[in-house]
Amino acid sequence: LYPEVESALVTGNPYQKLVATILSAQCTDARVNLVTPALFARYPDARALARAEVAELEGLIHSTGFYHAKARHLLGASLQLVERHDGEVPADLDALLALPGVARKTANCVLNDCFGVASGIVVDTHVARLALRLGFTVADKGRAGIIERDLMALVPRGQWIVVSHRLIAHGRAVCTARKPACTSCPLSELCPSCGRV
Repeated sequence: LYPEVESALVTGNPYQKLVATILSAQCTDARVNLVTPALFARYPDARALARAEVAELEGLIHSTGFYHAKARHLLGASLQLVERHDGEVPADLDALLALPGVARKTANCVLNDCFGVASGIVVDTHVARLALRLGFTVADKGRAGIIERDLMALVPRGQWIVVSHRLIAHGRAVCTARKPACTSCPLSELCPSCGRV
């Protein structure tokens, strides 16, 4: 299933991936993709973003929701990138996790998609839902750390990067939150939740 999958966020470098992923919290990738062209035109790198005026930045990202917190995170992260990493996004899990607004999902997205580093498995709302429905975890979908740990124990490390993209694609196309298409799902025979959702 889904042999050619990649992130739906349209980005061209690690800085853009970091920013877009921070913006994607509680927001669709499609909405983020509408915002980022103007954002990246105005702030093409961490140095430019670190000098941003809060009000202008909030105006650009307003439609992604939670824009006050996201602006604060973007400014703090970009300032730390400039001060501690010469304006570059580090290819290191601990360094990424030290940035404001960056938790494991964002760090894994950047490391997996930009640097090819299988630091973990990205757990977004789709991955959490499918992991629970398919019986890969018993953790509630709000427990991303436990879900990630459970998936990492099941999935070979060489597949960590692609498994989240495949689960996300399946969650968007077939195993949706409200009305999953169980009757047309190629995983229906393996799924303990088939027809029960």
